[in-house]
Amino acid sequence: MTLIRSMSTNEEFIGYYLVKEVEIKQTNATPPKEYLDLVLCDASGQVPAKLWDASPADKESIHPMELVKVQGVVQSYRERPQVKIMRIRKTNEADGVSLTEFIRSAPVSPEDLLNTIRSVIQQISDSDVRTIVAFCVRKVEDKLSHYPAAKMHHHAYFAGLAYHMVRMLEIGDFLCRQRPFLNADLIRAGIILHDIAKPEEMVAQLGIVTDYSMQGKLLGHISMASNWITEAAITLGIDLQSEKVLLLQHIVLSHHNLGEWGSPVQPQTAEAVALHHIDSLDAKMQMVEDALESAAAHEEWTTPIRGLENKAMYRHKF
Repeated sequence: MTLIRSMSTNEEFIGYYLVKEVEIKQTNATPPKEYLDLVLCDASGQVPAKLWDASPADKESIHPMELVKVQGVVQSYRERPQVKIMRIRKTNEADGVSLTEFIRSAPVSPEDLLNTIRSVIQQISDSDVRTIVAFCVRKVEDKLSHYPAAKMHHHAYFAGLAYHMVRMLEIGDFLCRQRPFLNADLIRAGIILHDIAKPEEMVAQLGIVTDYSMQGKLLGHISMASNWITEAAITLGIDLQSEKVLLLQHIVLSHHNLGEWGSPVQPQTAEAVALHHIDSLDAKMQMVEDALESAAAHEEWTTPIRGLENKAMYRHKF
């Protein structure tokens, strides 16, 4: 079987893959013809694919989160690999493949990640901040062990959100030691809270996002997390007008930095500035790591990375 990361341009292959996304689209021809636009994935990566001559049976039978057997050829489209599917069918019991074989996971076990997050919560010295963070985490603790951090751009795999938090906490711990004027409680709290509502924003199974919830579409995870801080303060009897509640709301609301990136306000505290850059650094380094890991062994350059101005990364041998 050909792993996605091992695919080469013009290579013909037969293999088993998980359908991450599928959509019926139309060509620009006259008259237009319908085709299937898919994203196929395995534990090594993902690749866009097209089934140009989709039959009515294909359009009815191919769904997200199902395993398929594919015969295809790897092509290049806009400097990115793309699969032209020649034949496709759903797998059956005789194929002997299991869904879990095709799921990419964080490199640290979910249990260890959650234990780290719980341990850091206990390290928050301010009791009000600590209880607010714990309140918000409890709202999604059952999903935190397996949810991704995003649909596509970074940490988009099983337990990716918890892994993202833990890597950010490591960066935050270093930064607080290097810059002792930063409030460590706010840094830790901000890291844990900034994406805490993503499990309620996204609909995901086995680390793969298939849709966004109604709350996710209408509110988004940033405003939802800010609302949870308010809910926690009210429930725990903490003054809503207290500076610490306001600071927690600000650090969450500003962590995307700009309005066009989803933040209603820009960072205006030292900790909010730090959080934005910690988040951005971890996300972008993960994009680079993912691109390098998913590139075929013989390729010197990765595919262009959308989150890094569509720049490809050179795989040096030094």
